Amino acid sequence: MITKMTQGNPTKLLLGFSLPLLAGNVFQQLYNLVDTVVVGRFVGAESLAAVGTVGVVMFFMYALLFGMGVGACIVTAQFFGARNYASLQKAVAALVYLTGALTVIVTVLGVFGAPLIMRLLSVPDTIRAESMLYMRICFSGTVCMAAYNASSTILRSIGDSRTPFYAIVLSSLTNVAANLVFVLVLKMGTAGVAYGTVLSQALAAVLCIAVILRHKDELMLSGMSWKPDRAMTATIIRTGVPSAVQSALISVGGMTVQGLVNSFGTATMAAYTAVQRIDSIAIQVVIAIASALSVFTGQNIGSGNLARVKSALRSTLIMMMSACVAIALLVLTCGHWMLELFLDAHTAAESIAIGRQYLTVIGIAYIIAGVMQSYQHVIRGAGDVNVSLFAGISEVLGRIIFANLFVRLWGTWGIWIATPCSWFCGCLIPVIRYYSGRWLKHIAHGAVLQPKAAENRAVSSESEK
Repeated sequence: MITKMTQGNPTKLLLGFSLPLLAGNVFQQLYNLVDTVVVGRFVGAESLAAVGTVGVVMFFMYALLFGMGVGACIVTAQFFGARNYASLQKAVAALVYLTGALTVIVTVLGVFGAPLIMRLLSVPDTIRAESMLYMRICFSGTVCMAAYNASSTILRSIGDSRTPFYAIVLSSLTNVAANLVFVLVLKMGTAGVAYGTVLSQALAAVLCIAVILRHKDELMLSGMSWKPDRAMTATIIRTGVPSAVQSALISVGGMTVQGLVNSFGTATMAAYTAVQRIDSIAIQVVIAIASALSVFTGQNIGSGNLARVKSALRSTLIMMMSACVAIALLVLTCGHWMLELFLDAHTAAESIAIGRQYLTVIGIAYIIAGVMQSYQHVIRGAGDVNVSLFAGISEVLGRIIFANLFVRLWGTWGIWIATPCSWFCGCLIPVIRYYSGRWLKHIAHGAVLQPKAAENRAVSSESEK
């Protein structure tokens, strides 16, 4: 269902868009969650450590694909808000070509670079072979993840967050069934978990693509030309690269922390992996609300309605603060039970105790993350994407510096405390940028729609009559 966010109550629109997106993101995280539960409970703590080590590598390698998706979402949302459907079609074509090229690169690097990556991360010899196998299978299926990412980006940019949600629900249920069959019945271990993930991602991609093809007239994609447009491709790259670099930098910080965690042994590695899975679910509330704000901002910037953007930010901050307080209370009160989903209370008691330490710290820090994401996404949706890059640099430098400093003072506690400190570093830049008003100058002089936005809107309006 297409949602035009240029009219109506901002709070209702944000909630209406973010709730299906949140549900979809949570179900998407079930890929990793189910993998973790099945491996941790039925294969063992060392296998869980192997899967967890690969997770941070995959996030880094997929950063470019995710970044191009963010860039395309900003561009298509602005064109959709301006009713410039000819340019929207060019943006969709450019996204498809870029996704295809990046898929090939990521697949090759992930499959053939696995041995080097294992050495760089100081993965223990006891789990290195298992980690490499899991990594190679997952990266062999990059095309499935990339196809879903591109198709869901197209749908979300025009206000359809429901179709990606339905796709993820279907694929998550498939993932659960596949993991149980491959691991418990066929005894395939971590390889079975990887195959289940690839299969379920393929189903999600097929469903989203099928909806796009079936409703291409309604989505304004009928009769589009697939001839590559250099200018549009350059626009998406220019808009997406800062977000991609930001994600890559954050994952570099994650890999640096993973290296520190690995130095404390498999018990700490298993605890870190379990908490990361819990965090990946909890943080989806923040990500969903912020992503809704980004699309809302893009469409309203396209229609020239800045007042609605500012009103939406205020509403978002209220929702963020309420949600983050609730998440913190849930994590702090139920953390022990959450950890026992992944780790056996009798055989992995040490890992559970370590994991509770991390949850205590990260639970309190979610409010910082909520503020950071709100300001980043409103500025990003307006097209001022370089702010996200600088915020990412600040965050990753903070995480690396604080983690390496604090670990010497407080051991594993120092690693955990470095996370909220790094979020605070990443929060400062977008907040200062927003209240300085400089992002408004970017809209006036360098937005995606400039310099022919008014002309394009007029032509598109005439074509609709």
